[in-house]
Amino acid sequence: MSLSIAGLLTGLLLALAAVVGGFNGFLLALVLGAVGWLVGAVVEGRIDASVLTGGGRRG
Repeated sequence: MSLSIAGLLTGLLLALAAVVGGFNGFLLALVLGAVGWLVGAVVEGRIDASVLTGGGRRG
C-alpha cells in the first residue's frame, strides 16, 4: 500500500471519528493513531526504544 493511500485512509477514519464522536472522539482517534504508529515504528526498527527504557545503560 502506498503512503498516499495510507494517508487517505487515515484522514477518512479521522473524519469518521470526528463525525461520530465529536471533537473528543477525533482527539482520541488521533492519539491512538499516534501510539499505533509509534509501536509500529519500534517493531520495524525505525525507532530505538532502548533509549526510553534505559536498556542502553548498564552499570
